[in-house]
Parts: sequence; structure tokens; C-alpha cells
Amino acid sequence: MLDVHRLRVFRSVVASGSVQAAAANLGYTPSAVSQHLTALQRETGLTLLARAGRGLRPTAAGHALAAEADRVLARLGEAESLIADLRSGRTGALSIAYFASVGAAWMPVVVRRVTTDLPGVRLDLELREHIPDSREERADVQVVVGPTGFDPGSGFTAHHLLDDPYVAVLPAGHRLADEEEVDLADLADDRWVDNDFARGWCRANLIEACTAAGFSPVFRVEAHDYPTALAFVGAGIGLTVLPALGAAKLPDGVARVRLVRPTPIRSIYVVVHDAVEHTPAVQTAVAALREAAAAAHA
Repeated sequence: MLDVHRLRVFRSVVASGSVQAAAANLGYTPSAVSQHLTALQRETGLTLLARAGRGLRPTAAGHALAAEADRVLARLGEAESLIADLRSGRTGALSIAYFASVGAAWMPVVVRRVTTDLPGVRLDLELREHIPDSREERADVQVVVGPTGFDPGSGFTAHHLLDDPYVAVLPAGHRLADEEEVDLADLADDRWVDNDFARGWCRANLIEACTAAGFSPVFRVEAHDYPTALAFVGAGIGLTVLPALGAAKLPDGVARVRLVRPTPIRSIYVVVHDAVEHTPAVQTAVAALREAAAAAHA
């Protein structure tokens, strides 16, 4: 069995570049650090470090062990965090993943609810556009965009939150800016600002709707996200089309108009890990998401 403490000392030497520097960082004597390194190399039967001037550099075997040590120490850190939670009376952790426009519009409300109702829960939040294929990498709760009735896979349940229609955001001086709604085809000859550089599902949904309306939009400018695209519209560069949730907060100098014939729509779901579905933290988070979705729909 490898000694975890020696792995930590070894990893510090690799990061610091010398025994002396590692000793200073760890609060040990150089002699103690050297003893740990000698013992680790004896345990493994490998030469892990080589002289490099006045310091040390990892050998090929040392590089490989250092990478594995990072993974081992990370998992050990998670276990230590769990033990600390249990000792202090905290009720565990909740991981929530979400996509960008939900992060700005809903997540502050969700986090406030969870931390207020369950102050002992430790929250792990992650910005993520897609559900990972690996079940081990999935969050306890994830807000996603998906087609109607999509299946998140065995062990997970998808709950519908909201159908989010797309809207056109136009410069204030646009010929259609004062209209309540416009046909999608009426925007075919305008200058378009792309708002999804990643070419994700939401953009594909828009392109399909444009095709149904008989045209393919010509994007004159590509932006990486909704706020940047909206800023370009505010500067009079062109129009952009995006889900209504992404247009909740608009800059000055733009107008938001409903789209019809057709109206592109994205469906938003919360995907819950069945193993934790009945825990208070998950129930609180899902309830807060439902309320946020209902408020957005009102």
C-alpha cells in the first residue's frame, strides 16, 4: 500500500522543483522531505526524481505517478470534505448543473432558496450545456434543453419546466421594432447576428425554423453568447433571434418582438438523479426551479 502522506510530499516536490522549496511550503525540514522521497521510491521500486541543476525534475515514471497522485488526492479531498460535513452536522452536498441563460435568470433564486431553507447543504454549481455520457460525471440536478419527451437514460428522470419561445431582438430604429409580432420570414433579408458560436441545439432549432419559413439566415457577425449578441444589436449592427429567457434583460436601444409563423420553441427540463430524488436538498432545488419557470412564463 502506498503511503498517501508520502504522495503529498512527492507531489509538493514535483510542484516546487526542489526538496528545500517543498520543505518550506510544507513546514518540514529538508531532511524529513528527503526521507519521505526515499521511502516512496523504495515502496514503488521506481526512480521518480532526477537531479536538474540545484533542483529536481520528475522522471517519466515520476510524471506518471504525479498525474495519478493528483487524481488520488482529489478523491481523498472529497472524502475528507464529506467527513467534515458529517462532523459539523451539515446535511451533505448538492451538485447542480445548468446552461448559461438559466444561470443568470434562475440560479440566484434557486441558490437563495436552498441556502436559506437548508443552510447546512454545500452547493456545487457547474455551467454545463450538455448531459455527460458518463453517469459518474452527471450532477444530482441538471437543467437542460431537450426535444419533447427526451429520455435522459436509466437512473435519471426528466421533469418538464418550460417551453421557451424564441423572440427577435431588433435595433430600436428597425422598421419592425414597434410591432407586437412579426413573421419569421419577414426577417429573411436583414443582417443577422449569430449568438451561439458553439453551434448547439438551440441554434440548430432556429435554423430548422428558418428553413420551414423558406430561407436560410445570413449571419454577418458571430458572437459567442447572448449578452454579446444583444450588445451588437444595441449598437445597430443587426438583429438577433434567441429564446425569450435569454432576452430577459435587454440593453438600451433594442426592441423585443414575438415571432410567429413559425415560432421556434425550446423545451427546458430539470434532470434529477433518481438515487437522490427524495432528499430535501433536491426537492427544494426542483421546487425553486419550478417556481422560477412559472414566473418566467407569467
